[in-house]
Amino acid sequence: MSDLDAAKKAARVAAFARRAAAHAAARPGQAGHLSSVLAGHRGVPVSGYMAMRSEIDPLPAMEEAAAHGPVCVPVIVAKGLPLKFARWEPGCAMVEGPFGARVPEVIDYIEPEILIVPLVAFSRRGGRLGYGGGFYDRTLELLRGKRPTLAVGFAYGAQEDPEVPLEVTDQPLDLIVTEAEVITPGG
Repeated sequence: MSDLDAAKKAARVAAFARRAAAHAAARPGQAGHLSSVLAGHRGVPVSGYMAMRSEIDPLPAMEEAAAHGPVCVPVIVAKGLPLKFARWEPGCAMVEGPFGARVPEVIDYIEPEILIVPLVAFSRRGGRLGYGGGFYDRTLELLRGKRPTLAVGFAYGAQEDPEVPLEVTDQPLDLIVTEAEVITPGG
């Protein structure tokens, strides 16, 4: 295991513990700032995610965004490939997809221009530590090669880590939204 891999593993363990504690203490309204950010992009295709375990839940913001434009959720096609995105609507039938992520029962692929990105840890400089599969990094690189694509990290403030270990392939976040604030890296 390389030094960088070991640093990422240690950072994930610490961040998962901080996230679990924040999740246990969470109150309603955690997605309020995310809704405000998305309100400035009405009608633009946005990808959210179905929260798993102790992830902060973007569902209220996704439901609001769906009233103004297309919303989708990620679909893992295969290990090592970029994500695809299936159209999602509030109340649509969902099934378990690969890796346990819930996806719409009826798959209608669309391509988002804004991605609400789950994460394990983030830095105020826009660094993101994910789960280690590289799905979002590959996906953001692909989408950003086609058009401007906004990556919005969504996390509890407790997931902040000033020294997120990064690789050259790690795609930066354009914004980080927590339950308490909106962070513009470098801003």
